[in-house]
Amino acid sequence: MTADAARVIAKQNFEAKDHNLVAEQAREAISKGVQYEKRPVKGTDGKPVAELFNAWITLDNPSQFNSYTTDMVKATILAFRAASAARDVVAVVFTGAGDKAFCTGGNTKEYAEYYAGNPQEYRGYMRLFNDMVSAILGCDKPVVCRVNGMRIGGGQEIGMACDFSIAQDLARFGQAGPKHGSAPIGGATDFLPYMIGCEQAMVSGLLCEPFSAHKAYRLGVIGEIVPALKVDGKFVANPTVTTDRYLDEYGRIVHGEFKTGAAAAEGHALLKRGTIDLSLLDEKVEALCTKMLYTFPECTTKTVEELRKPKLVAWNANKENSRDWLALNMMTEGRAGFRAFNEGTRETGREIDFVALRRALAANTPWSDELTESIMPRARS
Repeated sequence: MTADAARVIAKQNFEAKDHNLVAEQAREAISKGVQYEKRPVKGTDGKPVAELFNAWITLDNPSQFNSYTTDMVKATILAFRAASAARDVVAVVFTGAGDKAFCTGGNTKEYAEYYAGNPQEYRGYMRLFNDMVSAILGCDKPVVCRVNGMRIGGGQEIGMACDFSIAQDLARFGQAGPKHGSAPIGGATDFLPYMIGCEQAMVSGLLCEPFSAHKAYRLGVIGEIVPALKVDGKFVANPTVTTDRYLDEYGRIVHGEFKTGAAAAEGHALLKRGTIDLSLLDEKVEALCTKMLYTFPECTTKTVEELRKPKLVAWNANKENSRDWLALNMMTEGRAGFRAFNEGTRETGREIDFVALRRALAANTPWSDELTESIMPRARS
């Protein structure tokens, strides 16, 4: 800081209003499972800049792949509000704890054991979820999603609400709705057609097949990827996916698809030999935040607001009726799907018996406890 700048700050220094939604102590009191931390932003010389920060918001539930509970959703809302209001924050980094998952969506244990069969309660929960997505989209600071692992289901939706995404290349992406008793209407059906086109959005949203970070980069879901696997002390690209760009026998571009057969086995063997190192991911995230440091803050905020508009228009048009549908769905398919995932095992699987359900509905069988129990995974074990 120059001497002239310091004199200006000293001259104009006065007590500022607190624009936080709640006091910091109150936010910390309910921040179970979500960490909020200010880390010094780095200058172009790589050194921390005094008195300026990036706000790191970390979903901290690694034992359940950073799936968010009701309390975590509340804490995330407050964390984004705090970061948005902080005058000394340049950018927000949104990430998850560990190296397995950024977030896999809503906590299925809580869904299955509390919200399943309670549509009025789930409707209240979805108000909180909607506010979480809106808090990301309404943050006055650019938001960087640091994709440290799987970004699936609702995790993919809150990730796509961010302005930038940088991923380690072992991460997987995708939706889970129609496979597990829901619809991806917490943002995916709003954001995906805009981000990757209607056809690929249909593939992701309806078929629920996970795809690699390399494919996510090719489709435009994320902005950058970096290797995270170290073998014999050197970083190597994800060995379980095709990282070369070529045409297959149908003339399709192959890049980022999961390998099959012997190639897949060889890739997984190499994966087991290595260790996970997210240092390159952190370097990329820090470098992006450094670029944003050297911009006019209000011009940056306005640019971000304008570029978010296509997402916001779709999100605001649909979020309320989506909330209502998701609540009512907890009496039927949602109830069955979340229970199956929560109660199933590796041996039985975690999906319902889809054929039995479709046959029952085709025969005009009404939804009942008996029908739900008949299609649970344990019924086939």
